[in-house]
Amino acid sequence: MKILIVEDEEIQRVSLQDDLVEAGYETMAVGNPKVALELIRKDSFDVVLTDLKMPGMDGVTLLEHIKKIQPDTTVIMMTAYGTVESAVRAMKLGAYDYLTKPFSTDELLLVLKRVESYRNVLAENVRLKKQLESRYSFGNIIGKSAVMQEVYRQLEVVAPTNTTVLLEGETGTGKEMVANAIHYNSPRKDKPLVKVSCAMLSKEILESELFGHVRGAFTGAIKDKKGRFELADGGSIFLDEVDDIPVELQVKLLRVLEQQEFERVGGTETIKVDVRVIAATKKNLRELVTQGKFREDLFYRLNIYPIRLPPLRERKDDIPLLFEHFLREYTNGNVPEIHPKVMALLMDYSWPGNVRELKNLVERLTLACKCNPIVVECLPLDIRTEVMGQRFTDFQSEESLSLDEQVARFEINQITQALAKSGGNKAKAAQLLGIPTSTLKSKMKKYRLD
Repeated sequence: MKILIVEDEEIQRVSLQDDLVEAGYETMAVGNPKVALELIRKDSFDVVLTDLKMPGMDGVTLLEHIKKIQPDTTVIMMTAYGTVESAVRAMKLGAYDYLTKPFSTDELLLVLKRVESYRNVLAENVRLKKQLESRYSFGNIIGKSAVMQEVYRQLEVVAPTNTTVLLEGETGTGKEMVANAIHYNSPRKDKPLVKVSCAMLSKEILESELFGHVRGAFTGAIKDKKGRFELADGGSIFLDEVDDIPVELQVKLLRVLEQQEFERVGGTETIKVDVRVIAATKKNLRELVTQGKFREDLFYRLNIYPIRLPPLRERKDDIPLLFEHFLREYTNGNVPEIHPKVMALLMDYSWPGNVRELKNLVERLTLACKCNPIVVECLPLDIRTEVMGQRFTDFQSEESLSLDEQVARFEINQITQALAKSGGNKAKAAQLLGIPTSTLKSKMKKYRLD
C-alpha cells in the first residue's frame, strides 16, 4: 500500500515514516495539509494518515477535501485530543479509523493490516461488479434474429427506467438472464438484485420469504426476519414464475407495487421500500385472470411493460451462434470443428427446452464427445430420432401419399425405432429388422438417416 503521512510535528512525522518504511510500506510524509492536498491531486494514495489538529487546516477539513478528490482513499485520523465528538464527526465524514496519541507502532500496523483486508474486499467487490456488468450487458445476450433484435430494442428502452417489467416466455428462454441485464443496465445497478422463485411454495412460506416476519408470528419464528422486498430496498426484485403466487397473497403484492409498503407477517409496523419489480411467467396471465386464478388489477400493474422472449424454434438463425458461444464457454476457447450435418440436425430439432436445453447439450458434448469435428453420432439418440422422423413428415394425410411415399414412411419409422432400441448400434438394429447391416446402411443413406 502507498501511504501519505500528514503530521505537523517533525519528530512524530519522521518516526512514523521510518516505522512504516521498515514495515515495507511505500511512504511519503509532509507537515503541511495544503502540500498534502497538492500531492493527492497529482498522485494516488491508498491510505492517508493525518493529524487532527494542525495549523492552517485541521484533519477533518483535510478529510473532506480528500473524499472529494480521491473518494476511494482510506483516511486514518490521529489526535492527542481524543474526544468522542471529534471521533464521531471524522467517522461520519468517512474516516476509516481513529488513533489516539500516543499509540504504539504495533497498534498502527494492526490498523493498517485491517485497512489492507478492507481494501482487498472493496477491490474484489469492484471486480465482481464489473464482471457482472460485463456479463449482463445487452451485447452478451446472443442473437441476431429479427425477434431478438426487437427484444434488444425493448431492453434499451426500459432498462434505464424504474418501470415494472413482465418477462413472458417458455422455460429455458433466458428470462433470468434478461432480468439480470435489465438490473445491471439500470441506475439501480449498485444496489441489490434479489431473486425469488414463487413456484411450488405454500402461501405461508412465500409470504414470509417476500415480506419477512416478526418473532412469534408462527411456530418456528424465533426471531425477526427481513423479507426479500426489504433486502432489495434501493435495488430490484426478480419474481420468477409470478403466476404461482397464491391468490391470497396477490393483494399484498399489489399494495407493494402501488404504494411501496407492507407489514411483516405478524407485525404491525408499516415498512417503506424503494424496489423495482421485474416479474417473469411461462403462462398466459390473461387466461389465468379469465379463470379467476390471477387478480386482474395485479395483472395490469405487472403488465406495464411486457417483453416476450421467443422460444428457440422461432429464432433458429441464432442456433449456430449460441452453439459456438457455449462451446467456447465450456472448452475455454479451444473450440472443436462442427460437422455440417450436426448443425443441420440441430437446426431441424424442435428444442422444447429452448436455450437452456441447447446449453446443457453443449456441456454434455464437451464431456462425452472427444471427436474433432463433432459428428452426428455424438448427439443424443432422442434428438437424432426426432429429427429423422420429422424430416420425412410432409404434413399430408396418410391417404394422400403415394404407395412409394407410404413405404418410405414405414421404413423410416421402423429404422428409427430399431436404432432407438439398439442404442444407435447399426448391427443390432439390422438384426432387429431382420436385414443385413449393409442393407440397413444403404437405406439410412437413402433416407438421410446416417
